[in-house]
Amino acid sequence: MGNVLGIIAEYNPFHNGHLYHLKKSIEQVNAKCTVLVLSGNYVQRGDCALVDKWKRTEMALKNGIDLVIELPVLYSISSAETFASGAIRLIKSLKVINFLSFGSECGNIGILSDFANVLSSEPPEFTALLHHELTKGISFPKARENALLLYLNNIRKYSNILNCPNNTLGIEYLKALKINDCNNITPITIKRQSSENSLDDSIEFASASSVRDMIYSNDYDTLFSSIPQSSYEILMQALRSGEFVSGLQDFEKEILFLLRCMSIEDIANLPSVTEGLENAIKEASCSCNTLEELINKVKSKRFTRTRIQRILLYALLGYTKDDMSFVQETVPYIRVLGFSEAGKSLLSTISSNKSLRIITSMKHFTDTCKNKRVLSLLQKDIRSTDIYSLAYRKNSKANLDYTKKLIKM
Repeated sequence: MGNVLGIIAEYNPFHNGHLYHLKKSIEQVNAKCTVLVLSGNYVQRGDCALVDKWKRTEMALKNGIDLVIELPVLYSISSAETFASGAIRLIKSLKVINFLSFGSECGNIGILSDFANVLSSEPPEFTALLHHELTKGISFPKARENALLLYLNNIRKYSNILNCPNNTLGIEYLKALKINDCNNITPITIKRQSSENSLDDSIEFASASSVRDMIYSNDYDTLFSSIPQSSYEILMQALRSGEFVSGLQDFEKEILFLLRCMSIEDIANLPSVTEGLENAIKEASCSCNTLEELINKVKSKRFTRTRIQRILLYALLGYTKDDMSFVQETVPYIRVLGFSEAGKSLLSTISSNKSLRIITSMKHFTDTCKNKRVLSLLQKDIRSTDIYSLAYRKNSKANLDYTKKLIKM
């Protein structure tokens, strides 16, 4: 079969930097086939994807990916730890992937592994340092960063590593590989050509956020130079048809309405709500007119903007702490979104493992699956797509998970 490369991504949307990472990764490991675990219609920072999972699947397949599998939404909108853990468990279950590649700002797998080794083993000295940092009233990510730097005790080597989002996510991938005993999967990292949050990215390697800004400002000439032609054509078609979502603000009034209708106890039962945060969210929802106003009112050193956005998304989609507990205990099903000819052949190999829950037809799977908890998780994906499409300017159809066909190249 040859080497099979795994990639975990959002591709929101697929741009030149993604293409660079993909080509470099294939070249470095001499991959014969590539498998993408793709976030669905919502992304990890607590927001909506610009275009739906099928359009982003098409972008990926047209640029060198062979098989696309969806990461269920409860993982895709969770913390970096749960996001990475779910994706790695899914990749391990396939039993065909022997390399995992991710982008990082530092491009040094050894340095990232040093952090992952500490987080996966949690030595007592590190745990004590983390507890002490949390008493300072700062956010958990910042407390963990401080504790790691104190424990590793080499500022010159490790400074600024945890200030970069892709480094942090890469560390979570490495940690999940260790915790899940993925000894047959070799991780590699490719140094990113631009920072995800840079405001002065080069046109050739503009970040995903910069690309989305080009779309919002109608700067299509710059956009054309920043993404592959196939991505440009798919995006322009989506914009013309009205089948896109600008962001969480498209559901602004719906979220405020839901929060106003929810009791304090209901809000407290949303994932990531702790330490009385439900009271601040309830009060803000009853006094704010916009999500931006609510977020600014609730966020603090302890509770980051991204965490608040995720909570708002949990409220919109109707997720609870019990739902999150379930996903942390289970191996995700394998929801196939599309494949190339090589991907189709690889899927046949994967399908020989009859214990796997592989979904190529939503109706067939829901009619035949007997596991109620798995069906419950899948129904949340279906419902989340129905909510997502409500924000379309046109063609706001429901049941897309049943009516959309596999993308085949």
